[in-house]
Formats: sequence, structure tokens, C-alpha cells
Amino acid sequence: MTAEPLHEIGDDPAEILRLLPERWHEQFLSDYHTALDAAHEVWRFKQLQELLHVWRLHAIAVSNPDFDRAERAVREGRTDEFVSMDMAFPGWADRR
Repeated sequence: MTAEPLHEIGDDPAEILRLLPERWHEQFLSDYHTALDAAHEVWRFKQLQELLHVWRLHAIAVSNPDFDRAERAVREGRTDEFVSMDMAFPGWADRR
């Protein structure tokens, strides 16, 4: 028996939009169209690629059913429900 490959959305804007919850569609499309218009300048094409990559990661995160609960816990300071970046990766802030 062989494993089936996982469906990867890659940085395809249509797949990103499909994965995103509807409440994020307007912001994604606005950012995408702005970056797409700017990408007519050759030196800005990389910015479009980076924008799509960031939105793909965002789509993966916000489409997770636990995302809203975890985000609320962070906003409300319920530190018993999450691990801070400092705890997970000591010194990470100093590397930026």
C-alpha cells in the first residue's frame, strides 16, 4: 500500500481563497490585487510571490478550527492555554 500525496495548496491565489474563511476574502483580494498591479514592475514580482506565501500560511492557520479559540486565549492573556514564543524558542526576539 502506498501513501496518497497530501493536497498542497501552494501559493495559488484561487486555492488560498478557497481555503480562507469568508471573513478574510475581502482583505486577501484587496492585498492580492494591489500586489498584482505592482508586479507589472519586474522588480516587484518577488513581492507578489511573498504576499501569496504569507497569505497561504495565514489561510492554513485561520482555517484550523482551533485558531479562533487560541487567538482569543492570547488576546485575553490566558497564558495557561498557549506557549509563548519566548518559551518555545528562547532568544527568538533577539534574532530579529
